[in-house]
Amino acid sequence: MAATEEEFDYIVTGAGSAGCAVAARLSESGRYRVLLLEAGPPDRNPWIHLPMGFSRLFADPAVNWMYESEAEPELAGRSMYSPRGKVLGGTSSINGMVYMRGNHADYDEWRQRGCTGWDYDSVLPFFKKAENYEGGANEYHGVGGPLTVTEQPNRYELAEKVIAAAVEAGLPRNNDVNGATQEGAGYFQSTVGKSRRWSTATAYLKPARNRTNLVVRPNSQATKVRVENGVAVGVDYVTGGVPRFARARGEVVVSGGVFNSPQLLQLSGIGPGAFLRGHGIDVVCDSPSVGAHLQDHFYVRLAYRCTRPVTMNELANSLPRQAWAMARYLLLKSGPLAANGVTCGAFARSDPRLERPDLQINFSPFSYAFRGPNGAVAHDFPGFSLSAVHLKPDARGTVMLKSADPLAPPSIRFNFLRTQYDLQALTAGMRLVRSFTKQPSLAPYVAEEVVPGPGVETDAEFEDAIRQNALSNLHPVGTCRMGPEGSDSVVDPRLRVYGIGRLRVVDASVMPTVPAGNTNAPTIMIAEKAAAMMLADA
Repeated sequence: MAATEEEFDYIVTGAGSAGCAVAARLSESGRYRVLLLEAGPPDRNPWIHLPMGFSRLFADPAVNWMYESEAEPELAGRSMYSPRGKVLGGTSSINGMVYMRGNHADYDEWRQRGCTGWDYDSVLPFFKKAENYEGGANEYHGVGGPLTVTEQPNRYELAEKVIAAAVEAGLPRNNDVNGATQEGAGYFQSTVGKSRRWSTATAYLKPARNRTNLVVRPNSQATKVRVENGVAVGVDYVTGGVPRFARARGEVVVSGGVFNSPQLLQLSGIGPGAFLRGHGIDVVCDSPSVGAHLQDHFYVRLAYRCTRPVTMNELANSLPRQAWAMARYLLLKSGPLAANGVTCGAFARSDPRLERPDLQINFSPFSYAFRGPNGAVAHDFPGFSLSAVHLKPDARGTVMLKSADPLAPPSIRFNFLRTQYDLQALTAGMRLVRSFTKQPSLAPYVAEEVVPGPGVETDAEFEDAIRQNALSNLHPVGTCRMGPEGSDSVVDPRLRVYGIGRLRVVDASVMPTVPAGNTNAPTIMIAEKAAAMMLADA
């Protein structure tokens, strides 16, 4: 072998939510030599580990790909900002730490689409295997797994009122949206342990780093999967500006995430043939669905001026309060900085005829305005936000190469709001939020609605507010989607790439449809199940 060539049993490209878990599980027995490549740096940035520090990472190019979509024609030509983690732990190192699995029926629907072994009863053991739930083991939760899952440590006065108002508006109280049922209002669980973020780098990589058979290479970006005679044989990557090659005796696992995984496959000649040839790329497998079927949640925010100083805005606007909060965190590991701030919410149906919730309402104890280069800046008065998230959008987009340069960002198109249902669901969500604010528990805290404002009343005014203000909820999936043979899919139900041997995709890009909730927990579940399948196949 050449000096720049090494050999491993498994090579995993991308040390994100899925990649860390897969690499840790594949190396666990000590039998297999595993290489884990990550384009970003180690997770040493202190803001990563401080739960409330995630706002500091939202636009930090040192740990964030900071992708932008193409202009969205249905959104007044706006581009959707799409932060993704570029660091050990991937997006689990920069996200809001909400632990949410989605609806049981989401996974039963995957099975109905031909994804055998992905129904809820089949995936629940892998959710539980990953989990170390502070509430103890039960039918729906596990203990002893790598991923710490906790209840909210801070019970904000306003959060209690929001939950009570949702119940007054007709929703049931739900003390565990990851349990028996999803519909209703209650507190959200989070991936925070010992007052620190519990990313997959912390959960899976940290305990595994002393294994001699696991090699972790940060600042090393995969540029191509090499394919010989229809079989993946290794990965080209760049580290420190130097091209290198690693050979795989076993399998190559692509875990770059919903944007980077289809990009890497396309760079490797796996994708829509005519499109790739147009970029001067030799086609090794004409797979039209690589980069297609992009799906994401979409949300619109309502912000309120609060009548009482019980929000996080007072902290954001006061240096002495910030100093006090930091001292409390450092000395006692408690206070507002020890939690993620995304405390509670509700799941509801935009139309009572629907079988399951298609709306998620998120409460945040702060409100903000977008002010130029400073991004989101807290209002200079007490305020809070309630966001209406559409969980089952019709919109389907694409992720495609812009050029054959592996270091150039891909072209991302979400195609939001192309159907009337997507508009009607968000309008129903906004009206539902307003109904919460008029209930006896919450109304005394509402001084006025500041975004979008009381002037928005008719369906046409709601539509305009949505087109002008709604955003990606940063839960993209589907660009290498799983499906049965002969379907419009990229991987089979064992996550093997159709048409190429010894190559799998393991991350959120394989999801056939987006689950009804935050996508980090389902991504980790997919990694756990994938590793088990790979070890069984070995």
